[in-house]
Amino acid sequence: MEGENGVVEELTIDDALVLLAGARQRASELCINVAACAVDKGGNTIAFVRMDGTQLASHTIAAGKAYTALAWQRRSGDLWEIAQPGVGGFGINTIDPRFVLSAGGVPILRDGVVIGALGVSGGTGEQDEECALAGTAAAHI
Repeated sequence: MEGENGVVEELTIDDALVLLAGARQRASELCINVAACAVDKGGNTIAFVRMDGTQLASHTIAAGKAYTALAWQRRSGDLWEIAQPGVGGFGINTIDPRFVLSAGGVPILRDGVVIGALGVSGGTGEQDEECALAGTAAAHI
Protein backbone atom coordinates (compact mmCIF):
# COMPACT_ATOMS: atom_id res chain seq x y z
CA MET A 1 0.00 0.00 0.00
CA GLU A 2 1.34 3.42 -0.92
CA GLY A 3 1.08 6.32 1.47
CA GLU A 4 0.50 9.93 0.57
CA ASN A 5 4.17 10.42 -0.27
CA GLY A 6 4.16 7.51 -2.76
CA VAL A 7 6.28 5.28 -0.51
CA VAL A 8 5.20 1.69 0.04
CA GLU A 9 4.21 1.53 3.71
CA GLU A 10 3.87 -2.20 4.10
CA LEU A 11 6.13 -5.19 3.85
CA THR A 12 5.35 -6.98 0.60
CA ILE A 13 5.65 -10.67 -0.20
CA ASP A 14 8.55 -9.81 -2.51
CA ASP A 15 10.31 -8.00 0.36
CA ALA A 16 9.68 -10.94 2.67
CA LEU A 17 11.09 -13.49 0.25
CA VAL A 18 14.28 -11.45 -0.17
CA LEU A 19 14.58 -11.08 3.62
CA LEU A 20 14.32 -14.84 4.06
CA ALA A 21 16.77 -15.57 1.25
CA GLY A 22 19.34 -13.21 2.79
CA ALA A 23 18.94 -14.78 6.22
CA ARG A 24 19.18 -18.27 4.78
CA GLN A 25 22.28 -17.39 2.78
CA ARG A 26 24.08 -16.10 5.88
CA ALA A 27 23.04 -19.18 7.84
CA SER A 28 24.55 -21.37 5.12
CA GLU A 29 27.78 -19.37 5.33
CA LEU A 30 27.80 -19.90 9.11
CA CYS A 31 27.09 -23.64 8.60
CA ILE A 32 23.91 -23.51 10.70
CA ASN A 33 20.31 -24.40 9.95
CA VAL A 34 17.69 -21.82 10.81
CA ALA A 35 14.04 -21.01 10.57
CA ALA A 36 13.15 -17.47 9.53
CA CYS A 37 9.82 -15.66 9.71
CA ALA A 38 8.81 -12.33 8.16
CA VAL A 39 5.73 -10.59 9.57
CA ASP A 40 3.82 -7.53 8.41
CA LYS A 41 3.03 -4.48 10.54
CA GLY A 42 -0.01 -6.32 11.96
CA GLY A 43 2.11 -9.25 13.14
CA ASN A 44 0.79 -11.60 10.46
CA THR A 45 3.23 -14.06 8.92
CA ILE A 46 3.97 -13.13 5.31
CA ALA A 47 6.62 -15.77 4.61
CA PHE A 48 8.43 -18.47 6.52
CA VAL A 49 11.32 -20.80 5.73
CA ARG A 50 12.79 -23.68 7.70
CA MET A 51 16.09 -25.05 6.49
CA ASP A 52 16.55 -28.82 6.40
CA GLY A 53 17.75 -30.09 9.75
CA THR A 54 16.48 -27.15 11.78
CA GLN A 55 15.11 -28.16 15.17
CA LEU A 56 11.33 -28.13 15.47
CA ALA A 57 11.24 -25.40 18.14
CA SER A 58 12.93 -22.90 15.81
CA HIS A 59 9.68 -22.34 13.91
CA THR A 60 7.85 -21.02 16.95
CA ILE A 61 10.90 -19.15 18.26
CA ALA A 62 11.57 -17.37 14.93
CA ALA A 63 7.93 -16.27 14.72
CA GLY A 64 8.09 -15.08 18.35
CA LYS A 65 11.27 -13.10 17.76
CA ALA A 66 9.70 -11.39 14.74
CA TYR A 67 6.55 -10.58 16.71
CA THR A 68 8.60 -9.27 19.64
CA ALA A 69 10.70 -7.00 17.41
CA LEU A 70 7.51 -5.68 15.80
CA ALA A 71 5.59 -5.16 19.04
CA TRP A 72 8.43 -3.36 20.82
CA GLN A 73 9.86 -1.72 17.66
CA ARG A 74 13.38 -2.77 18.58
CA ARG A 75 15.60 -5.83 18.31
CA SER A 76 14.25 -8.71 20.38
CA GLY A 77 17.60 -9.23 22.11
CA ASP A 78 17.60 -5.65 23.39
CA LEU A 79 14.71 -6.49 25.70
CA TRP A 80 16.63 -9.08 27.72
CA GLU A 81 18.47 -6.52 29.84
CA ILE A 82 15.39 -4.51 30.77
CA ALA A 83 13.39 -7.65 31.65
CA GLN A 84 15.70 -8.69 34.50
CA PRO A 85 14.67 -8.56 38.18
CA GLY A 86 15.18 -5.14 39.68
CA VAL A 87 14.97 -3.38 36.31
CA GLY A 88 11.99 -1.32 35.14
CA GLY A 89 10.89 -3.80 32.49
CA PHE A 90 10.91 -6.85 34.76
CA GLY A 91 8.14 -9.19 33.73
CA ILE A 92 7.55 -7.83 30.21
CA ASN A 93 8.05 -11.35 28.90
CA THR A 94 4.86 -12.38 30.72
CA ILE A 95 2.63 -9.83 28.98
CA ASP A 96 2.24 -11.92 25.85
CA PRO A 97 3.33 -15.55 25.46
CA ARG A 98 4.57 -14.77 21.94
CA PHE A 99 7.36 -12.53 23.25
CA VAL A 100 10.83 -14.02 22.87
CA LEU A 101 13.53 -11.97 24.58
CA SER A 102 16.47 -13.40 22.69
CA ALA A 103 18.57 -11.99 19.85
CA GLY A 104 17.44 -12.71 16.31
CA GLY A 105 14.36 -10.53 15.85
CA VAL A 106 14.72 -7.20 14.04
CA PRO A 107 12.10 -4.62 13.10
CA ILE A 108 11.91 -3.69 9.43
CA LEU A 109 11.73 0.05 8.83
CA ARG A 110 11.03 1.98 5.68
CA ASP A 111 11.58 5.73 5.88
CA GLY A 112 11.69 5.48 9.67
CA VAL A 113 8.35 3.64 9.92
CA VAL A 114 8.11 0.05 11.18
CA ILE A 115 6.48 -1.98 8.40
CA GLY A 116 7.18 -5.47 9.74
CA ALA A 117 9.86 -7.62 11.32
CA LEU A 118 12.12 -10.58 10.67
CA GLY A 119 12.85 -13.32 13.20
CA VAL A 120 15.51 -16.02 12.93
CA SER A 121 16.16 -19.03 15.15
CA GLY A 122 18.46 -22.03 14.99
CA GLY A 123 21.91 -20.83 15.98
CA THR A 124 23.14 -18.86 18.94
CA GLY A 125 21.38 -15.55 19.56
CA GLU A 126 24.32 -13.74 17.99
CA GLN A 127 24.21 -15.97 14.90
CA ASP A 128 20.45 -15.56 14.61
CA GLU A 129 20.76 -11.78 14.75
CA GLU A 130 23.57 -11.84 12.20
CA CYS A 131 21.30 -13.81 9.85
CA ALA A 132 18.39 -11.43 10.43
CA LEU A 133 20.59 -8.42 9.70
CA ALA A 134 21.87 -10.14 6.55
CA GLY A 135 18.27 -10.51 5.48
CA THR A 136 17.59 -6.80 5.92
CA ALA A 137 20.80 -5.96 4.07
CA ALA A 138 19.79 -8.20 1.17
CA ALA A 139 16.41 -6.50 0.97
CA HIS A 140 18.00 -3.03 1.18
CA ILE A 141 15.62 -2.15 4.01
